[in-house]
Amino acid sequence: MGAFAHWLRVFQIAAFAVVICISTGYAQQSNDGPAIGPETNLPLPRYVSLRASEANVRRGPSLSHRIDWVFQRQSMPLLVVAEYGHWRRVIDRDGQGGWVHYRMLSGARTVVVEAENTALRSRPDPGALENALLEPGVVARLGDCTPEWCQLTAGGYKGWAPKSALWGVNEAEIRD
Repeated sequence: MGAFAHWLRVFQIAAFAVVICISTGYAQQSNDGPAIGPETNLPLPRYVSLRASEANVRRGPSLSHRIDWVFQRQSMPLLVVAEYGHWRRVIDRDGQGGWVHYRMLSGARTVVVEAENTALRSRPDPGALENALLEPGVVARLGDCTPEWCQLTAGGYKGWAPKSALWGVNEAEIRD
């Protein structure tokens, strides 16, 4: 999947989720911009990571709702699209989601590498020295981001990768 198609899919999922959340009361629209969560007052949608090595994904925001599946990858990035009490509606990079208890989530930011043989470079420059090659599916800790590059740490390596090769960071997001 090309970078444009990837970001279009992420945008479509996020936009749809925000509309659903606002219309159902799981989020509140701010007059100044994006929706905010009614429980945390943090923006929706927003990226988080899975704190636990296993987390039940439920059909609704309570223990009485059926478990649809179990996330089994600690540090996996997830997109929070709604809040209700102690529950967060999350979506993974495949667009699958459900309700997870907030204690299973962390504010620590991670990303998943989506592109084949993504070079982790010493500087945010396509001609910079390669520190490592990352395969699709690698989960990396997210550091600083420029408009086109993000600093990552994975498997003992640190470097810069193009944002277009990653899932778990917004296209316009800048971090320092």
